[in-house]
Amino acid sequence: MITEGKYRHTYTSKLFIILSIMMLSLKSWSQGFRNPVLPGFHADPSVCRAGDDFYLVNSTFQYYPGVPVYHSKDLIHWEQVGACLTRESQVRIEGMDEQTGIYAPTIRYHEGRFYMVTTVFPSRKHFYVYTDNPKGEWSDPIYIDFCVGSCDPTLYFEDGRCYFLWKEGDIKICEIDVKTGKQLSEIHHLGTGLGGRYPEGPHIYKKDGYYYLMLAEGGTEHGHHVNILRSKSLYGPYEPNPANPILSHFNMKMQNSNIQGLGHADLVQAPDGSWWMICLGYRTHGYLQHVMGRETFLAPVKWEDGEWPVVNNDGTLQLDMQCQTLPQVPMPLEPSKDEFDADKFSLYWNHLNMPQKENYSLTTRKGWLRMTTSTITLDEIGNPTFIGHRQSEKNFSATTKVDVSELKDGGAAGITAYAAHHNHYDVQVVMRDGQRYVQAKIRIGEMEHIEKEIPLNNTVIYLRITADPQFYHLHYSIDGEHFTQLARMDYRYLSTETIGGFCGVHIGIFAHTLSKTISHADFDWTDFKFGF
Repeated sequence: MITEGKYRHTYTSKLFIILSIMMLSLKSWSQGFRNPVLPGFHADPSVCRAGDDFYLVNSTFQYYPGVPVYHSKDLIHWEQVGACLTRESQVRIEGMDEQTGIYAPTIRYHEGRFYMVTTVFPSRKHFYVYTDNPKGEWSDPIYIDFCVGSCDPTLYFEDGRCYFLWKEGDIKICEIDVKTGKQLSEIHHLGTGLGGRYPEGPHIYKKDGYYYLMLAEGGTEHGHHVNILRSKSLYGPYEPNPANPILSHFNMKMQNSNIQGLGHADLVQAPDGSWWMICLGYRTHGYLQHVMGRETFLAPVKWEDGEWPVVNNDGTLQLDMQCQTLPQVPMPLEPSKDEFDADKFSLYWNHLNMPQKENYSLTTRKGWLRMTTSTITLDEIGNPTFIGHRQSEKNFSATTKVDVSELKDGGAAGITAYAAHHNHYDVQVVMRDGQRYVQAKIRIGEMEHIEKEIPLNNTVIYLRITADPQFYHLHYSIDGEHFTQLARMDYRYLSTETIGGFCGVHIGIFAHTLSKTISHADFDWTDFKFGF
C-alpha cells in the first residue's frame, strides 16, 4: 500500500520528469541560431529538400572543385559532403579570375533525382548535371543549346514537366526535355521585376493556387534586396507584393547593421510545414567594406494560406537569431588542423582554376603534402600550385610548417591571404643565388612590395598569418613557438569594395618558381583557428 507521502513523492517525480522532457523538447525547437549559417565565401546559395534532408549549393567562380554540396537536417548546421563539378569532362575552368567561372547554381530535387543548373562565364553557357546521390559523383553536363543568357538559371518541375527559367535582359521561361535539355515550348517573358538594377536569381514556387516569382534586384552590393510577385498562371502576368521588398537592409533601420547586401534568396519548406529562406549577405569590416565574400544566411518565413510570405517578421536579419527552429542536429565539425595524412584532400580545400594534378602529392612523403613549383605565380591568372581555405571570420590564425630544403633558385613557397591575383599578402621563403630568405610580400594592384626580408639558414620553418578587424599580420618562426612579425597590412586592400570581383579571401599555401628550374616544398600541416 502506497502512503499519501510516498504517492505525493512519486507524483512529483513523474511530473518533474514530464516537465523536463517538455522543456528539453521546447529548447530543441526554440533555441535560435547564429548567422551566417555558412560563414565565409558561400555566395548565391540555393537549397532543396529530399525527405528529412536538406542540400545546399553555392557559386565557386574561379575555384575548383566547382559548386560544393552541403547537407543538413535543420538548415542551421551544415556539412560539406561533396561537389557537383569534379571532372574535366564536366567543365574546364581555365583562364578564370575572381569575376568569371561558375555562376549562381540552383539545386532541385524531383522524383528521386537531384539537379544542379548553372552558368559558366564568360561563355555564358547554361548547363545542368544530375545525380541520385548528392554525396557522390554527378553526371556529365547537359547543355542548354537554344539560348546563351546572362546567368542565374533555375529549373521548375510541375505535373511531370520541367521548365527552364533564366535571366537574359528580362526573366524568361520555357519547357524543356529534362533528359536532353532541348526546348519543348515557346519562350515566355516574365518581366524584369520591379525595375531595380541587375534583376537576378529568379525562382518559381507554387502555393495555394498561385505561382510565386521571387528574384533579387539592386546588384550584389549594399542595395541588394529581394522582391516577390505572383500569378494564377505560370506565364503571368505577375503582380508585385505591395510589401516589397520582402528582404532588405538597404534602409535607415539597418544602416548600421553588421550585415549588408542581403539578396539572391531561395525558399524551402521543412517537413513540419514551416518555411525558410536561404540568402546571401556579407558581414562588414569597418565602413561598409567586406573581405570574406558573400556568405549564406538563414531566416524563418511566415507564409499563411493565400497570403504573401513574410521574412523574419520585418524583412531583416540578425547575427543572433532568436526564433523557433527545427529540432537542431549538429553536424561533424571541420577539423582545424590538416596533417596531410590522408590520400586525398579534405573537402574544404580549393584550387585556382583546374589544378595540375602532378604538382600535388600526398603519398610521395607520407604525412606531408609535396607541392611542386609552378611557373604560374599567384600574381597571374591561371592555375598556380595552390590550395586555399575560405576565411570565415575576421579574427583568425593560420599556420603552416614547411620544409624548403629542396627549393631551387627562383623557387618560392609559403602561406597567403589571397583575394585575387592582383591583391594578396604572402609570407614566403624564396631561394636566390643559393641563399634562402623569408620575406613578407605585399601585392596591391600594380604595386609589389617586399616589406622585410631575412636570410634563412634553416630548412624547416613555420609561417603564419593572423588577422583582426583592422589588419592582417605576417609572421615566421624557426621553432614553432616564438614568432616574429614581418609586416602588417590593412584589410581594406583585400576587400571586395576595393578590388571588385565576387570571391572572398582564401587563406592558402603555395609553391611557384620565377625560373625554368622546377623544384618542390613539403608542407607538414596547416592549422586554422577562426573566430577566437
